[in-house]
Amino acid sequence: MPGRTQTSPAPQTPVQPSTHTPLQPPTSTQTPLQSQPGTPTLPAPGTRTDTGAAQIAIFVPLYLDSAFDATGNYRYDNNFPKFLNPGLEFYEGAQMALDSLQKEKLRLDVHLYDTRSSAQGIADVLHSPDFQNTGLIIGLVENGELQQLANAAAARHIPFINVNFPNDGGITNNPELVILNSTLRTHCEGIYKFLQKNYPTRPIVLFRKSGSQEDRLLRYFTEIGKTTASVPLKIKIVTLDENFDTEKLVPSLDSERTTLCIAGSLDENFGVRLCQQLSSLNKTYPSIILGMPNWDNITDFSKPDYAGEDILFTTPFYMNPADNLVISLTQDFRTRFFSRPSDMVFRGYETTYRFAKLLLQYGAGINGSIGEKKYRVFNDFDIEPVFLNRQNMVLDYFENKKLYFVQAGDHNLFEPGGKKPAAPKEAAR
Repeated sequence: MPGRTQTSPAPQTPVQPSTHTPLQPPTSTQTPLQSQPGTPTLPAPGTRTDTGAAQIAIFVPLYLDSAFDATGNYRYDNNFPKFLNPGLEFYEGAQMALDSLQKEKLRLDVHLYDTRSSAQGIADVLHSPDFQNTGLIIGLVENGELQQLANAAAARHIPFINVNFPNDGGITNNPELVILNSTLRTHCEGIYKFLQKNYPTRPIVLFRKSGSQEDRLLRYFTEIGKTTASVPLKIKIVTLDENFDTEKLVPSLDSERTTLCIAGSLDENFGVRLCQQLSSLNKTYPSIILGMPNWDNITDFSKPDYAGEDILFTTPFYMNPADNLVISLTQDFRTRFFSRPSDMVFRGYETTYRFAKLLLQYGAGINGSIGEKKYRVFNDFDIEPVFLNRQNMVLDYFENKKLYFVQAGDHNLFEPGGKKPAAPKEAAR
């Protein structure tokens, strides 16, 4: 895999891998699980060790205790339960990134921890000798784990890259926390700025239903409008009942101009129903629908019923299928595991490669350079400081503010005006 050579401050001795071997179950007498079509090999928690090298701790939910019983037998025969996939696929992507870094002859000491281990919990890891020289934490986490790792990062003054959890978990005054998967408020800010830039004079309607979650979304848009440095948008708010139909929508639409319709709810059923109704009206009342980030999971939008309707969602992660590295990793993954890589594979690769390179360049000074845009892999991260209280201006954490507007039907980038979007820039790797 092509790599961009970066001179490390340490002597150039390649890391010796130890986690390429498949999972060793709890007892060493059991034959490790071998790769089969559609069944990736489980990893063994451990290290890729190079004494004196930059040290990274990767926390991933591998569920190894669930995969093997007390006697060391694999529980699922030739099957592979879906709940194992996210952590395993993130690990596989990280492993591929470490392979790339090894080819660049860069020194790393990488420790892999299973956050679902019953033998060694996160608190045990944080107090273990192996963790004490860690210079960077990468985590695929849930709320409780976010708190633990963020506290550990703050105590040690080292960055913690929260890869997946789109929430600050109530954490404040912690400049070591980096949220890559943008928060809901940031998605609302992105939608608002997108409309300000591209459709400031068009009719804009926020369709919502009643609910506390919907109230929070509405509050975000209201606050953003009050604090914007530009001209505030005129957004009409329409609250719909559970069984709304086109008659409830038509009064808010324009037959002469395209109406920008914001779906102000995370309820996927509400979103699908709204898009169904607006799509049926599209020839008479043209519209562009701006949905929520969880619309990435809705498969209905590729059906013919939605043809001709622009249905968009926002995401901080976009994999350009024409990108040379995406193509190369896809082929490599298929060769190894007989399946197509998920987005989590690419996220594991990108996070590990990018932030490992920053750690290698800056060492203990990485904190002040965490937002640098160098070492781009797939996405143009825009990591900015977040100040939740503008009165005291205390830096609470860092967050990725870059969002892509993706068409829900074909997952291509959306370009206002119908122009073909330019492919994302590729960096030398």
